[in-house]
Amino acid sequence: MKGNGAEGAGPPAESSCPPPLEWKFSQVFGERIAGEEVQEVDIISAIEFDKSGDHLATGDRGGRVVLFEGTDVKNYGSRKDMEKQDHSISRHPEFRYKTEFQSHEPEFDYLKSLEIEEKINKIKWCQTANHALFLLSTNDKTIKYWKVEEKKVKKISEMNVDALQAVGNGSISSSSMTSPIGYLPNGGCSERPYGHLSYDLSFPPGGFPSLRLPVVTSQETSLIARCRRIYSHAHDYHINSISNNSDGETFISADDLRINLWNLEISNQSFNIVDVKPANMEDLTEVITSAEFHPTHCNMLAYSSSKGSIRLIDLRQSALCDNHSKMFEEREAPGSRSFFTEIIASISDIKFARDGRHILSRDYMTLKLWDINMESSPVAIFQVHEYLRPKLCDLYENDSIFDKFDCCLSGDGLHVATGSYSNLFRVFGCNEATTLEASKNPLRRQVQIPSRPARSLNSLTRGVVRQGAESPGIDMNGNSYDFTTKLLHLAWHPSENSVACAAMNSLYMYYA
Repeated sequence: MKGNGAEGAGPPAESSCPPPLEWKFSQVFGERIAGEEVQEVDIISAIEFDKSGDHLATGDRGGRVVLFEGTDVKNYGSRKDMEKQDHSISRHPEFRYKTEFQSHEPEFDYLKSLEIEEKINKIKWCQTANHALFLLSTNDKTIKYWKVEEKKVKKISEMNVDALQAVGNGSISSSSMTSPIGYLPNGGCSERPYGHLSYDLSFPPGGFPSLRLPVVTSQETSLIARCRRIYSHAHDYHINSISNNSDGETFISADDLRINLWNLEISNQSFNIVDVKPANMEDLTEVITSAEFHPTHCNMLAYSSSKGSIRLIDLRQSALCDNHSKMFEEREAPGSRSFFTEIIASISDIKFARDGRHILSRDYMTLKLWDINMESSPVAIFQVHEYLRPKLCDLYENDSIFDKFDCCLSGDGLHVATGSYSNLFRVFGCNEATTLEASKNPLRRQVQIPSRPARSLNSLTRGVVRQGAESPGIDMNGNSYDFTTKLLHLAWHPSENSVACAAMNSLYMYYA
């Protein structure tokens, strides 16, 4: 990739580059109205599409997981099924609220006198089975395995015999309703008066020749989320990432110093496969920041560090993978080192491309695309907000320099995206660098839907035609530097050019 905001050369060649994408606004869930204050617990902290792209999950600082589904899912089964039925239909993915559940609660570790926040750090989708959805969610210490499925809510039809129906040569008289004697269904009687019950439960002497049995009828379906397993007490430090294996049976969880391997079916045991903790903690020089399994090779995974390096390890080499197979690290330019060099070099997120050959990494200033067959340097570097370099002192003073931004790739691997400040996110391709502001859309078509309880992402949804956006607080080059608003979390649809991104408590959807 090569072009605006990018350095270096990488796949594909410029001649094969697709035309630049034209981005448009699609939807927003949970947007604030003017003057409304956002509660801390409502701020979105994780976003993840499932492999089909039919479902989207978000997690927030209040420990909730909210699920959305594509609007075509229920009518056609999936978007692919819809497209097979009518190739002339051309739509961008649209989503609707599906359900939500409380995944984590605040806890207190009495042994360490430590409060454990309920904030959701990561969400990962697992393989579906029997029309049920499965996903993993984690806070700082505990991982949970959830099953979300539809259950039929059954209602019993009226059990009463029609009071107006004639029986034999007579009918049920109104006097039977006030009789002090209650007739039982078997023809007997009781001295206890039944007048306080509905007349439908009063029977004439001898009973009816026949009795209608109650009938169970299905009225509607309800989504139920059940926690299948809890994986806990395996991390001394905060969990920063989880990742499913392509074998569908195992996953990893990583904290600052260790990576553990789990079996989905076993919650009381895990295997420590990476341990970078030194014998003396004073000798600690770097920590693990993110980890992810290879998309197709179940024996390979990569993890990044606070020193800006990415290590690729092979589980077949050793049970404890402290020695890496490959290491990707950009060489430092002579004379460029400063007080902030190591801080801004720390990698906050890594993602494998679907082809498994490329790894995308995000440090504070840049996106880097790596080829796993070339360790010497990245094949492309994308400058996200280079204009902030003169302001590193200010960023350090207000702790913004420690913000951790996500990154993502398109399904075809031709575009990459990441967030920035002032709720901006940037999309890079071969010959393009597009900046969009998630929360600023001047022309809106508002569609109200039924309101829901507080702390809900579904209280309001709107559709928008985007024509452009103003950017308050811009510098002389037109770049924004409002550090109070930041777009940390975003995800790319696996098969469509559609991006979901979070600004505070709002979920914004864009398509191209």
